[in-house]
Formats: sequence, structure tokens, C-alpha cells
Amino acid sequence: MKLSSIFCAILFLVSSVSFAQEPVDYVNPIIGTSNYGATFPGPIAPRGMASISPFNVAGPQNLPLEKDSRWLSNPYVHENTFLTGFSQVNLSGVGCPELGVLLLMPTTGAVETDHLKYGSTYSNEVAKAGYYSTEIDKYNVKAEFTTSKRVGVSKFTFPKGESNILLNLGLGLTNEQGAMVQVVSSSEIEGMRSVGSFCYNSPEAAYPVYFVAKFSKPADNFGVWKKPTTYKGVEAQWMGYNGKTRMMDASTKMVVGDSIGTYFSYNFNKTETVEVKIGVSYVSIENARENLEQETSNKTFNDVYKETYNEWNKLLSRIKVEGGSKDDKTVFYTALYHTLIHPNTLNDFNGEYPEIKTGKIGKTEGTRYTVFSLWDTYRNVHQLMSLVYPQQQSNMIKSMLDMYDENGWLPKWELNSTETFTMVGDPASIVITDTYLKGIQDFDVKKAYKAMLKGADQIEDNPVRPGLKDYIEKGYLTTDNGGSVSTTQEYNAADYSIALLAKELGEKDDYKRFYNRSISYRKLFDKELKLLRPRLNNGNWYEPFDPNDGANFSENVGFIEGNAWQYAFMIPHDILGLKKLMGGNKGFTNQLQKVFDTNQYDMANEPDIAYPFLFNYVKGEEWRSQKLVEELVQQHFTNKPDGIPGNDDTGTMSAWVVYAMMGIYPIAPGEPKYSITKPLFDKITIQLDSKYYKNNELIIEKDTNADGYIKEVLLNGKKHRSYFINHDDLVNGNNLKIILK
Repeated sequence: MKLSSIFCAILFLVSSVSFAQEPVDYVNPIIGTSNYGATFPGPIAPRGMASISPFNVAGPQNLPLEKDSRWLSNPYVHENTFLTGFSQVNLSGVGCPELGVLLLMPTTGAVETDHLKYGSTYSNEVAKAGYYSTEIDKYNVKAEFTTSKRVGVSKFTFPKGESNILLNLGLGLTNEQGAMVQVVSSSEIEGMRSVGSFCYNSPEAAYPVYFVAKFSKPADNFGVWKKPTTYKGVEAQWMGYNGKTRMMDASTKMVVGDSIGTYFSYNFNKTETVEVKIGVSYVSIENARENLEQETSNKTFNDVYKETYNEWNKLLSRIKVEGGSKDDKTVFYTALYHTLIHPNTLNDFNGEYPEIKTGKIGKTEGTRYTVFSLWDTYRNVHQLMSLVYPQQQSNMIKSMLDMYDENGWLPKWELNSTETFTMVGDPASIVITDTYLKGIQDFDVKKAYKAMLKGADQIEDNPVRPGLKDYIEKGYLTTDNGGSVSTTQEYNAADYSIALLAKELGEKDDYKRFYNRSISYRKLFDKELKLLRPRLNNGNWYEPFDPNDGANFSENVGFIEGNAWQYAFMIPHDILGLKKLMGGNKGFTNQLQKVFDTNQYDMANEPDIAYPFLFNYVKGEEWRSQKLVEELVQQHFTNKPDGIPGNDDTGTMSAWVVYAMMGIYPIAPGEPKYSITKPLFDKITIQLDSKYYKNNELIIEKDTNADGYIKEVLLNGKKHRSYFINHDDLVNGNNLKIILK
């Protein structure tokens, strides 16, 4: 009996270990695919160049695909039901359309090239980190996908009979048109798709994404289609236009056009599987082919998936959480997953990448990153990278400095080596300072400081800081500049960061100068409203002024994507000064609470994203932060398609909830400190990088004997007399313990 009991116990333990979930197993990529979250459910490797997404935004329910009339910034919306292919390069959580091109689509029967005719409903979706599958109803085809860093791998299981794999180069989210394709053989295609003009702001406009596609089985038949330009009247007669798509069977000639594609056809006498590997590059077709060979040659679909799965699990396991429900862990690890998509890799396997503006091909020994949505990510994403993935963050700073070398300016909103100049402010300065002050200093700080000063001081021909002359002379932008109040605040935040770095580098005069510039928002403070308010060029208040104007993306003279309430406290670097303007602690608390009581708080956008943590600045009111953070997490972040409160903004919303659930938040961008609230897990263990931090791990835990508000905070067993903690104190301590009442 004893041996039998021991055997049963061992069997139970083995079975428990076998079925224990790894962090990667909690990831649910469907989260954020509704409610304008703009994420996609398909696979991508960490920081991957290639990604695959089902493309369901060009069907009958939104016919035709009109980017100007319906602002589509993502290839997939969970509520949509009509599939027209699987795009091979995509962006996650952005607010403007771009990429979503190179659409692969399996069909059966005769070849059809009109996506509205060959499109289909789909069912039985499965989405995991590094894997996606669905069944295409019209054709009884199972489609499965995974990716390496630069290669998308598709696997289609076809029924007996005629089958096709289409590569549509006409569809996409990008605002640019034009493509080139050539069938190399019955098992290989190469080509290029033009993309660009993100938010219609990019002066560089179009740029190419190159690709090579290889098929595991040679096609029985293949060809290229081209839909000609529509002509009317006499011109149509002269051109001989008949409105029909040209089908070029067995063509191996290069074909160029706006609406072109290829088809590979098979005639199977039983159920068969075809794998398609598509390597991509922003440099050349040759590099796309090399990327494909180096990363996936002689590897099966399952081999690639296993490697990507393990890579995701390794990175996600940098943070281990204990306690909480399965849904809590799913929300947490999916959010962490979303923060590890952008910025993503731009360079090819051989290190080559397109330089910004120069037209040259650069080469890196490390990683050249791209997709710097800095107006969003300067607030929390890069701080999270510095804490958990400092080597990645170091390479991101180096990428930003390389852009300065190439372009003459630090990036503002860079995308695939084009500068879009989207949004306002000078966020790169904040990210650089924050990174350096957290001890990640293996980059050229002198060059960085020089670049920051150029952006902050050069008045003429400054694309980073328009309106700088007024800002320096008056202390604020006037209504002659769009979003004058918001932009003034953003410049203030950047100047405060420059001041902090100047102080660290011993530049005392610069420290004083930029610190004084950082508090110039005070000149826009209306004492009667206790809010910031736009001023005219003559210094008078702008009239008529309604503090509520500008909410929900409505137009507002003084503010960008928000109103006076949503910007009133976006001054975390000068809370003491703001408190004084608002009449002290009580006035500050009442005005801040009013934002929440009157539903002016917008969880879905950046300007007020740190507001819930600001009550920690008032002694005795810290409980409000704890209450609000917990309520907001429960209300807005769920294990559902709409489980992100609006656009994820390349991981910014996700970074917010990662921090919130851990009980800390980087409250003042550029300043290396965190605001402390109640952790939503019992224990959080963060693995620290020994290259940058002396300890191997940091443990944040809460006393589970109570569930009220914070009673006291212990750092390494000693009482910590503050609801804030410096970064050095946090990472150099082994244990931050939260005792609840």
C-alpha cells in the first residue's frame, strides 16, 4: 500500500509538472482586436520584422476598402467575418493605416482573383504566441501560421481536388500603391510592394518592402494577374481597354502594377498540405531570400513554431507572477507580450538596413530597431524595457542615435526609416535621459546630449519642435500653433529631462536654463478655472474657451487628442508647483478627483494616463490611487477581444496594466522613480540583467493576510517611508513588500 501510494503521488507530481502553464501559455493575442485596440491575432516573433495577420477589413461589410472614409489602422477586427487573405507585414496597436500587405490566400476550384469573390467566412480560430490557425469555410481549408523574426511560415491543408494559393499585392492598409512580382519557378516567387505615407505625414512617402516566397510543393500551374487601370470614353477605346483582369499563365516575366498578384495551382488526388515561407526585407530581394534561408532553411513549420514559442517564453518569463486568477495572468502576460512587438527589428540577417533619409544601406552588428511611436511610448514602455529588458533598451537608444547621425535629428515618430513627424513634442530626449539615469549607459551620451540640445535650441528649420521661437521667448506656444497648450507641456517635459541629464553630466548652466523652461506651463494657468488655457499671440486668453472641448478626439484649439481636464495634471515633473497654483493639497486633490467624478478621465489615451497614481503626492490621500488603479484594471483590461481600452499605441496601454498589476508606475517621465500602489498579484519576481544590475532578481509582494489599502511599505525588511521609490533603490533592493490593513 505504501509503495502504491508513493507511486500515485509521484504520478500526480509528474502530471502536474507536465501540465503546468508557462508564461507564454497565458498569452491571448485576440485581446485588443476589438474596441479599436488595433492589435492583430496572428503570429510574430519577439520584435519581429515579419508578422502574419488574418485580413478581414476588405469585405462586403465595409465595401469598398476606403481608407479616407473609414480610418482603418489594423488588418483585423474581431467582429468582422469576411476573410480576404493573410497579410505578411503588419503593425500592432497604431492609429494610422500602414503595411498590412502581401496577402496570401488559399482557395479551391477555378482561380478567382477578385477578393470580393474569393473571400470567405472563417471559423475555429486558435491564437497563441507565435501561432494562429483558422478554417476557411468556403473551401474547407485549414490555415496555420507561425513566424521566425524575418520569415512568415504558412501551412495550408487542402481537400482533394483543384487548389490554389493566391498572393495578392493589390490589397493592403498602406496609403501607397504599386508592386512588382516575378515567378522564379513553380515553387518560388520574388517581388516588392510599395508602402508608406503613414498618417499622410511622411515627407519620404513611399518605400519598398521586398519579399521571396518559397513553396514546399511545386505548382502544377502558375501565373500572374494584372488588373489594368480603368479608362473611360475615347481613351478607353484607344487603349483597347475591356475592363477585364489579364491572366498571364505560366509567365515568368516581371510584372509591375497597382493591382497585381500571382496564383499557384495544384490538382490533389487526396488531402495534401502545402507550406509557404515568405522572407521579407526593407533592403533587397536578395536579402529577403537570405533571411528566408538563414532562418528557416530545412526547418518544418513545427520547428519554426517551437523556436518562436521558446523565445517568447524566455522573454515573458523575465517576470513571474503568483496569485491572481487565470484571467489576471492572461491579461498580464498578453500585455507584456504586446510591449515586446514594437519597436521591432529593421535590419536583415546580415545586418543591413535602409538608413533614414540618406538613401544608403547601413549595417549594424547589433539590432537596428524601428517603429518608434515615441509620443506614446516615452511615458511607460521604454521605462519597462529599462527595468526588465535593458539590453533591448540600450540597442533602442543606439538606434535612435544612428538615426540622428543619418537624419540630423532624433526620431519623433519613426517608421521603417521614414520620419512621419506624427504627434507633438520632443519625446526622444525623455527616453534617452530616463534610460541613462537608470544606469543603462553603454551608449554615446555626449552625442545624445548634443542631439537633444539641437532639438531644443535650433529655432530655424526645426522639424522636431515647431513654434520653438514663441516657446523660448514667451514660455508657451500661442494659438497660431496647433495644440498650443499640449505642445507647450510636451516641450516642458522634454526640457525637464534635458535639465536632469545636464545636471548628471555637470552642465550646471544648461541645468538651470532647461529647468526654468520646464515650468513655463505656469503662464498658461487660469487661476479661476484652475486649468491650463490657450493664449493668443498678444498674450490674451483665447475666447471663447470651454474646458470640455477636445474630448473624444473632437477638435480643440489648444489641445491635441484631449481637453483641458485631460491635460491639467500632465506635469508630473512639477507637482509641487502645480499644487501651489491649485491652492495646496486640498485644492489639488479636489481638482484631480473631479476629473474622475465628472468622467473626464480617458483611460484610452496618453495625456492623462498617469492621473490615477498622482494622489500619492498628497499625504493621506494615497488610498485613492490604490482604489482607482484596481478599479481601472478590472474595468478596462479583460481577457476578451475588447480587453484593451482603445488603441494599444504600440504597447503603451499594455505597459500601463503591466505596471499597475505589479504595484509600481514610472510617474515622471525622465525621472528614475516609481509611484507605489497595491500589487494585484501576491508575488512578482522580476529577473534582472546582471550586465546592468547587481542583483539577480527583484521581488515585489504583498501581505495576503489582509486586503485593504496599504498600511506600510517594507524595502528589504526595513520601513520605507514613502509612496515613491527611486529606481536604484528598487533594483538594488531584493524585496519590496506591501503590508495591507
